[in-house]
Parts: sequence; structure tokens; C-alpha cells
Amino acid sequence: MLQDLVDLGRYPIDRPGSWAYEQLIGDLRRELDRDGCAVLPGFVHEDGVARLLKEADKTAVGAHRSFSRTNAYFTKDDPALAPSHPVRRFYDRSNAFVPADSFSKSGPLRRIYEFAGFLPFIRTALNESEDRFFRYDDPLADVIINVVEEGQGFPWHFDTNNYTVTLAIQNGEFGGEFEYAPNLRSAEDENFAAVSAVLDGDRTRVHQLVLNPGDLQIFKGRYSLHRVAPVKGERRRYVGIFSFVETEGMCGGVERTRQLYGRVLQHHHDKEGVRRDALLD
Repeated sequence: MLQDLVDLGRYPIDRPGSWAYEQLIGDLRRELDRDGCAVLPGFVHEDGVARLLKEADKTAVGAHRSFSRTNAYFTKDDPALAPSHPVRRFYDRSNAFVPADSFSKSGPLRRIYEFAGFLPFIRTALNESEDRFFRYDDPLADVIINVVEEGQGFPWHFDTNNYTVTLAIQNGEFGGEFEYAPNLRSAEDENFAAVSAVLDGDRTRVHQLVLNPGDLQIFKGRYSLHRVAPVKGERRRYVGIFSFVETEGMCGGVERTRQLYGRVLQHHHDKEGVRRDALLD
């Protein structure tokens, strides 16, 4: 059980079918349908946040820190396209990720992700069927912590996995706002024109969100362009990330995995191309 981590009185993920559970699901679905994003404030209580922060501080030393230039799709340049095409727009990326194999099964982050009621709760909130909702089959990226330090951020991008669930653990002193343009593309349409508009500075479809430690966010990151503003100050920004996909066995691409974690396993080569859609990333 998760009483030592999660506020189960406010968020009864251990009681599916109860009135409170159904009310919560209804609220989340309305948010997700409208914005492609839903937030559960204080999902992890204060004592739970303290446990998560201790784990984050301990594992952050093993984070893979990388500095590169990347496009929104984590793909290579394509000279056959026009210079203004989104695939050809590269931005500085300075970030760090603690890979999934850094966390023990008894640690707080993996305990939440692997709790028997967690996946069904997220799947129900997203109104997905059992045959289209699975844990990310990536030994380096199913459960990770994003570490953002002074001056670092994450430029506009789409996620490889369909759904990303993030848990705020610690905010930086300043900055670190999460910005996103919901439902900008679909499984059938990259919608390059809309992506270009956001990259050009059009904020008509851009939402800004500030999460507090303990807040859980459910996000349709494969279809929503998003970024993290640079952090300012000495305190690190920690965000736990739990990933889910609609294709069983789906794993991160080789090129993207190498960029984010500095290494690739045989598993990534074996699973290359396992997905439902034909989107670039």
C-alpha cells in the first residue's frame, strides 16, 4: 500500500468503483479532454515528498548530463527539407536524467509506478482500454527523474511515449515553468504548420503550468508540443516521470535513448520500430 507516500484519502486510487474514485475520474477526464493535461495537487503528501527528495538527492549523482542541439523530434537533420521546416530547427538542450535502472523496487518512485492500482487508475482517467495501455517497456526510461540545474531547461519537443505522468519533487528557486501546446498533432498528422507557428513564437495555443512538490500531472506528451523553461538559482528542479504507451513492448528509439541517457542497450535495438503510429519520433 502507499499510505506512506500518497494521500489516499484525497485520491483513493486503491478503491476503484467507489463514489470518490468515480468523481475523481470524471474530473480528470474533463481536464484531459479539454487540455490534454490534468493535475492532482498534493497527490503525494508531505512525508512522501521528503522520501522522494531523499531518493532524488541520492541518485542525482548518477544522472546522465548532456548538452546538445536537438529538434522537437530528437531526429537527425534532413537537408532535403526546407530550412524553416520543424525537423530542421535545432535548439540548445542542457538537461540531466536519472535512468530507470538507478531505482530499486523498494524505493518510493518505483513503488508508486508499480503499485497495482496505479496503472488502472491512469488508464481509466485517460479513458483507454486495457489492450491499448501498457507500461513503457524501456529499462532505462520507464521510471526516471529529470534533474534541471542552474541555467538548464528543455526546448520544445514531443514525447516518444503516448502518455507521461510526472510527479513534482522539488522546484528550482526560479523558473522551470512547464509550457505546452495541447493536441498539436495526431497519430495521423504531424501538423508541421502548427508546430512551426509555436516555434516561431505564436503563443495562442500555449498553456503555462507551475507544479508544486507532490503534484501529479497526467499529460498526453506524444501529441502536445512542450518545454521546460530554464531554472535559475542553486536549488535543483526534480521531477519524477512515469511513462505509459498504447503498444505493448514499445521502447525508446536508439537515437533518442543515446541522446538522453548516454548509452543504449540491446533491448533498444531489439524493440526499434515497435509502435502503433508512424510519427517521426
